[in-house]
Amino acid sequence: MATAALLATTALTGLGFGMSSARAEDEIRIGVIYPLTGAAASTGVELKAAAELAAAMANKEIATPDGLVVGAGMPHLKGAKIKLIFGDHQGNPQVGATEAERLITTEKVVALTGAYFSNVTATASQVAERYGVPFLNGESSSASLTQRKFKWFFRTTPHDDLFVTNFFTFLEEMEKKTGKELRTLGLFNENTLWGNETTKLQVKLSDERKFKITEKIIYPAKTTQMTSEVQRLKAANPAVIMQSSYLGDAILSMKTYKELGFSPSMLLANDAGFNDSEFLKTLGKDGEYIISREVWALDQAERNPLIKKVNDLMRERSGVNFNGNSARAFTGIAVLADAIDRAGSTKPEDIRKALQETNIPASGLIMPWKGIKFDASGQNELGQGIIVQVQDGKYMTVWPFDVATKDIVFPMPAWDKR
Repeated sequence: MATAALLATTALTGLGFGMSSARAEDEIRIGVIYPLTGAAASTGVELKAAAELAAAMANKEIATPDGLVVGAGMPHLKGAKIKLIFGDHQGNPQVGATEAERLITTEKVVALTGAYFSNVTATASQVAERYGVPFLNGESSSASLTQRKFKWFFRTTPHDDLFVTNFFTFLEEMEKKTGKELRTLGLFNENTLWGNETTKLQVKLSDERKFKITEKIIYPAKTTQMTSEVQRLKAANPAVIMQSSYLGDAILSMKTYKELGFSPSMLLANDAGFNDSEFLKTLGKDGEYIISREVWALDQAERNPLIKKVNDLMRERSGVNFNGNSARAFTGIAVLADAIDRAGSTKPEDIRKALQETNIPASGLIMPWKGIKFDASGQNELGQGIIVQVQDGKYMTVWPFDVATKDIVFPMPAWDKR
């Protein structure tokens, strides 16, 4: 066990003072902020499990598949061990900011990661920016997060500018493929930072690409009823619903769609709740045929064997497969561990410099990306998206068409025809 003096030295190192490298017995303390209680607790549990898997590989507690970049063994820090210190933001931006401050000032973490909810990532990363501590975001997709000219913020996942653009490209290609028009849209998005920004992007691209919005609904996050909203969507009769919902809202909407007999030709979901493991556990066959943007899919293992190898470890440890949320959380910790190891230091400035110099090839990832390399804003410029559809209880890649493993079931069958 570390002595009090050693702990004190480690704490100072975490705030940028003291030694430039850690001794073997030192801990590298990383703060991780997720929703561990509240409406998104089940999501948070999976994100936590994914982060812990990456840390276990970095610490050589379990074997790392060949080629995976995860800072295995932390050789440039003499085998120092990563210790994840978790904070629970409960889905509340102010709590997220408070937890970020606690982790920095009391827990003496050398870097932060999280926070899944874009509006919480926004506040927590502001705290990190103020203290000069690196914040690596793996899961939040609001485009504005990397438009703030922050020095200490880095994001591995693609953002909604890319995802929403992909939606419209996909719809245009579907029109060519099927010969059917998909020009009428119903927008149905929650009202936090993520949903509001997504709505603005969808309106902008609808205008640019000559789509018509027949109904636009921005509903209260964590709502307990959607009857009136779904009735409005049904009356507007769009060919495609574009929906941004976290888990509870996604499940509630599907139950309401069925109850009111509303079945558009296509439900195009913006990931999040629709791809959470609890979505299909709760809805079963009623979750079939939804189409969603995604950044990860198990069926891409045929193209990248690392996907299956790492997913098998996740399933062995947690009992569930990765999904797009947890795969991004795993990747975030892996990239941060690699950067800290390359820095050979626990000083925040050295970690920031190593993040700036990150250049991980596609072959080192479980994500279907071209790699990870950060631009001047801190955004990974090599990320890309795919689109999946639930078929027989599994998320199958259906777009881009050249990497699809299944044909799209279209239109979505009516409730009484399933």
